[in-house]
Amino acid sequence: MTTLVGSERVMSDRHVDYRPDLDGLRALAILPVLFFHADVSLFRGGFVGVDVFFVLSGYFMARIILSDLVAGTFSFSAFYIRRIRRIIPALFTMMAVTAVIAWFRLMPEEFRYFGDSVRAAALFTANILFRQESGYFDISAEMKPLLHTWSLSMEEQFYILFPISLFLAFTFARKFILHITGGLILVSFVACLWA
Repeated sequence: MTTLVGSERVMSDRHVDYRPDLDGLRALAILPVLFFHADVSLFRGGFVGVDVFFVLSGYFMARIILSDLVAGTFSFSAFYIRRIRRIIPALFTMMAVTAVIAWFRLMPEEFRYFGDSVRAAALFTANILFRQESGYFDISAEMKPLLHTWSLSMEEQFYILFPISLFLAFTFARKFILHITGGLILVSFVACLWA
């Protein structure tokens, strides 16, 4: 059986069933993002589609990890190896192709900044770098060919912390899981308002 996980497919015969409704939601969520980046005036809030992808990714990841925890088959090493095999080849191929194009298209100073973004994307810290670089005197987004890797960095940071958190909650605080979940929702909401 094939189960969708965010933007990936994980082969397993014990995980949750394929959800065509959520796959359709992913398809719908990409449209406002594309229109937003195409500068279609009706879709100024199209970036919200990225949030939908994050939520779906977290949902599928939680279902898969919980399924493994309940079955007693969860393995951190298997989980992270699966992530590495899925992400690293595509990421490094994209960065290599982009580097060749950037060599010919960017000015020397812009190419130096590009090198910083390659390093940040490879270490899954692009969201931090691009947040620090944003400002009045920052170079334009068009001169940051790896700007889109901010979302991948956030997703991978989530995948580092979330399985550990879920494992600890499941192992040591199972009877408080609803309280913990409610607390995390509240903290997330407050952080969203504060940001």
